Amino acid sequence: MSTGLKARVLLTTGVVAAIVVGAAAILPTAWHSPASAAIPPGPTATSPAAAAPVFASATGLPDFSALVERYGPAVVNITVKQEVKTAARGAPPGMPGFGGPDDDQLLPFFFRGMPAPPRQPVMGEGSGFIISADGLVLTNAHVVDDATQVTVKLTDRREFTAKVLGKDRQTDVAVLKIDAKDLPTVVMGNSDDLKVGQWVLAIGSPFGFENTVTAGIVSAKGRALPDDTYVPFIQTDAAVNPGNSGGPLFNLRGEVVGINSQIFSRTGGYQGLSFAIPIDVAMRVQQELVATGHVSRGWLGVGIQGMSRELAASFGLDHPRGALVSQVQPESPAARAGLKAGDVIVEFDGHPIVDASDLPPLVGAATVGGSARLKVIREGKERVLTAKVEQLAEANSQDASPAGTDKTHGSLGVAVADLSPEQRAQLGLQSGGVLVTAVGDGPAAEAGIRRGDVLLRLGQSDIKDTRQLRELVAAAPADKPIAILVRRGDNTLYLALGSLSRNG
Repeated sequence: MSTGLKARVLLTTGVVAAIVVGAAAILPTAWHSPASAAIPPGPTATSPAAAAPVFASATGLPDFSALVERYGPAVVNITVKQEVKTAARGAPPGMPGFGGPDDDQLLPFFFRGMPAPPRQPVMGEGSGFIISADGLVLTNAHVVDDATQVTVKLTDRREFTAKVLGKDRQTDVAVLKIDAKDLPTVVMGNSDDLKVGQWVLAIGSPFGFENTVTAGIVSAKGRALPDDTYVPFIQTDAAVNPGNSGGPLFNLRGEVVGINSQIFSRTGGYQGLSFAIPIDVAMRVQQELVATGHVSRGWLGVGIQGMSRELAASFGLDHPRGALVSQVQPESPAARAGLKAGDVIVEFDGHPIVDASDLPPLVGAATVGGSARLKVIREGKERVLTAKVEQLAEANSQDASPAGTDKTHGSLGVAVADLSPEQRAQLGLQSGGVLVTAVGDGPAAEAGIRRGDVLLRLGQSDIKDTRQLRELVAAAPADKPIAILVRRGDNTLYLALGSLSRNG
């Protein structure tokens, strides 16, 4: 990793200890926030009403000791066992077949007939917190990714094997369940009420040091980070390091206002920029994962970009604001509502759009099937359009299924989107094909499918669109491999998908 390059780090210890660039290990991280002190005894609950007392004075340096004493026992250490593919013994890194990025495609050509590299168990650590007395635990999705076993350790040293009820990579939220009763719980706050400059406190297990407490202030709100379209992050300067991922961020009232998730760092460790998932976002995801095993998101079908000062002037705006529509997908809700490329969306259902990054979380949280009112500026004039929000088409990117559900044919484990006419023309395709926008656990990842690939054919059937892909996956044989034709750059290749019958 170049020392001049700003790296984004997900905080989970153990698993990444072997990923080294030069002399620096790339380590995953978690978001942290400071908490307040002096918490009087009272009933534990998941509503802010139960956390009325302020645990630290807002006029001086806060004492967080009472807050930690009361809610610290609800913060847990999470240990995961994962399997990773190991490189062949004695092989130089980056060589085909020896752990390089192109192994899935090049290994068969160099070592046809030889067994694939074995998978070895690797231990990783993160944090979490208990949200119900009967054992629901909230953490980050990246903490439990690829886990074959998840263990939750309480502050009283009891340990439980946890079940992953569901995880959502789009927001990096996961819900675990342990078999226990009468557990200590945290109290939920309202992240919308959080103000820049307020004290926050983080509790977690950095580098495996359990129940470590760090504090800081809210540095900014509504931060948009690369690849995290649906999360308006809380930025803090609370110290977070590998192992803090999934831990709670408290306000001075002792309420959880966020989940520590990521840091920006040149070293892999804390450098003053920590980011937390707002608890309002996390709890909406948690409720859907527990109820259905997956998360439904609204979809308009537009491509957007930010507004520079020059673009704003060219579109007749007095200053940069809103989301500039660069593309409208055919037959999408946006197209049916009359939205056009060049429109500037300045309001969505009563919520002002200051930056382009404000729009995706609002659309994602909109009620599927409901109507949304869009205020747009077109040719210098304000217009109001109404769009019916549809569900974002995803091929189970959450890797989650509700308890008791039998997923007979399983899923690919990818998120996909239909190609626009412009994209098809660029690729030289007359019709069909779907774009892979994200890859999670599952047969697709194991076959070597990557983000940016275009899926053209499954078995003997051409893939026309995302809807047909779901139908083809559902009808695919559950007990034998099936070929999938993939366009990658200028090349087209077949990959073999394993059994589609497993969950995830």
